[in-house]
Order: sequence, then structure tokens, then C-alpha cells
Amino acid sequence: MKSARHKVLHPVAGRPMLLHLLASVSELKPERQVVVAGAGREQVEAAVAGTGAVIAVQDKQLGTGHAVAQAHDALAGFAGDILILYGDVPLVRAETMRAMLDRLNQGDEPRAVVLGFRPADAAAYGRIIADGQGVIEKMVEYKDADAAERAVTLCNSGLMAVRSTDLFVLLDKIGNDNAAGEYYLPDIVMLPGAQSAVIEAEAWEVAGVNSRAEMASVEADWQDRRRAEAMRDGVTLVAPDTVFFAYDTVLGRDVLIEPNVVFGPGVTVADNATIRAFSHLEGADIGVGAEVGPYARLRPGAKVGPKAKVGNFVEIKKAELGEGAKVNHLSYIGDAIIGAGANIGAGTITCNYDGFFKYRTEIGAAAFIGSNSALVAPVKIGDGAIVGAGSVVTKNVDADALCLVRPAQDAKPGWASRFRAKMQARKAAK
Repeated sequence: MKSARHKVLHPVAGRPMLLHLLASVSELKPERQVVVAGAGREQVEAAVAGTGAVIAVQDKQLGTGHAVAQAHDALAGFAGDILILYGDVPLVRAETMRAMLDRLNQGDEPRAVVLGFRPADAAAYGRIIADGQGVIEKMVEYKDADAAERAVTLCNSGLMAVRSTDLFVLLDKIGNDNAAGEYYLPDIVMLPGAQSAVIEAEAWEVAGVNSRAEMASVEADWQDRRRAEAMRDGVTLVAPDTVFFAYDTVLGRDVLIEPNVVFGPGVTVADNATIRAFSHLEGADIGVGAEVGPYARLRPGAKVGPKAKVGNFVEIKKAELGEGAKVNHLSYIGDAIIGAGANIGAGTITCNYDGFFKYRTEIGAAAFIGSNSALVAPVKIGDGAIVGAGSVVTKNVDADALCLVRPAQDAKPGWASRFRAKMQARKAAK
């Protein structure tokens, strides 16, 4: 990845790849979760804190079989089935994991269940040779395969299910007599004494990430599926390919999303809301029938109430807009509460930060804030109050009061024409 960040912590749809995988695992309610990590394990340990997973250390990278063997102590005393997954294969579904475990416990009780797939280009993947019942006859790494074996289209994803009573016994029996001098996990399948089985998944589900380009490909596949899901569930996407979702985006029915909209993590959009073009939302809650954009930015803590309006070139941060409130143009609203039906004029700024601390602005229901006003927090504008355009408000304004903070207008008749004549004469003199 050419990065200081650990590979498995690079994000897809706004979530680190490893956490995508652990979220799917958690649906199975596992008794134990072990993450085997080598270089950069401090980053991994910090990322999985609170997930219930423990770290097993692989100091030397001697192959996949060697990596799995490092989980031995963390799984001491565990009597159950073990799923072996990969942190850079993030999108495996819980349903697929269950299918692997179900096959492991069918009547013939295979030694192991391998997850296979058939990619459009088999490239350098290891191959699986199996009979019509899915019983594995041979597994071979690409670099060790002959021409006939390389012609097989069923590939090994590396994911596997094995009984705890078998796994480490089998790992002790494999060697490293191969082109790479590594201990290959798939070698346990071909040890004498029992048969193993393969089940298949779609290629997108087991796509691995080993480069920025592959990460972009996985992201694109994920976004395509999420867009299709949204439209199936009653969301209108005017230009689907230009809309980008996060892993946890929640959308109601009859939501309309215009082109070039980006959802960061933590966004919920209620029924009948409209997100107009070129808007960016993160950590925001959009109410029923509300309208956002175009060209709006909603930052974490933004709450837009039912039928409220956030217009073009408006930024909202950690602020709540009541029902029917309007912030239509060119404004910044931060650390604020806006009452129902309030109207915030163009160019209004809530001055919430003094360089050291953040302060709160409260604007009452049905209040009217004139254009180009600055509200210097902490400050409260009462219900129904009117703040005249161009005001700098530093004190609370009572309900239904008019607040004007600007000097009296002074007009000098004829001054402009005299000034122009004077300047033209000076120019001519030069």
C-alpha cells in the first residue's frame, strides 16, 4: 500500500477493512476472536479495542499456515469450529461464514471447508480441483501448478472452516517444501486421512486488497451494490454512479438524491427528504421531508428537523434546526439550536469559537435573522425576534424584539460626482 497505515486499516466505505470483517463475524456471536498480526500490530491492536478480539503476534512472516499457528495459545481450551479469515478480504458476508460452518458439520464431516470462487481472471490464485459433490481432490498454489491445473477456474480464497480439535494437529504436520519456502495453510487439506470440501462464493465477496488500485476496485464494487440496494428500497438516485455511501448510511423511503452527493459515516435520512446536488454529509440526521443543498456541507452533530431547509453554500456543524427552519444561503451555523420556523438570512455566521473554547447560540422559534449578521456566542435570540441585516449581536435579544446593531446611515449629496471630478483632474495633471 506504500503507507504508514497498516494495510487492513485502510477504509472501504468509510470503515477500516478489518472492522468490516469483524462486524460480519460478530453476527455469528463467536465465543472468541483472534487477530494475528505482525508488523504494525500496535495499530491493529488499537483499532480492535472494544471489539472483543485479542491479538496474536506473528513475529516472522513464514506463510499462512505459520500465521494461523500463532493463534494456538489464544484458542487454548476452545472446543468448537474455527473460521480462518483474512483482514484484507473485508466483504465476506455472515451468511457465507454460516454456510461454511454448516458444510463443516454435515453428515460426511469434512476435515475442512474451503471457500472457493471463480473470478473473471483466475490470474495467480491457487487452484482447487474438486469432484461434482464439492469434495476436494487437490489444492495447489499457482506457482506450483502445472498447465492443466492452471486451466482450472475454481480458485482458493484462502478462507477456511476447521474444527478446533483438528486444526493445530494438522498444522503441525505440514512442511515448507515449496517454491516460496513457506508453510501454506491449504496444505492441511491434502494431508492423508480425511477428505475436505469446497463451497463457492461470488468473486466480489472474497476480493482481496493488496494495493491502492485493488482497494479502489473493492470500493467501486461495494458502492455499486449499495446503490442498487438503495433503489430497490425506494430511494431515487438521479445519477447513481455519482453518489457515494458510507457503510452505515440509513435512507428512508421516497428519498431523492441528486447527482454528486457524498455520505460520510453516521448519516440517517428520513422519508421524503431531498439531498440536492454536490452536497457532503457526515454524522448528520435529516428529518422527514427536509431539504439539503445544493452545495451544502453537514458536519457531525448536524440535525435537520422535519421540513427544514439547508440551502446552497451552507455549513452546519453540531447544530439542530427545528421543524420548518430555513438556512437558505451562504451561512455557517455551528454549536447552535435553531427553533421551529426560524429564518436565517444569507451570510449569517454563528461566531462559536474564540480560539480557545466553543460557545452556543440559541435562536428561538419563528425568529428572523437578517442577512450578513454575526451572532457572537454565547447568545440567545428569543422567539419571534428580528435581527436587522448587518448586525453584530453580542447580547441576548428578547422575544419579539427588534435588534439593530449598526451605525446610522449618513448620505452626502453630490459627493460622488465631486470626488470623480477631482480624481480625473489629478490624473490629467500627471
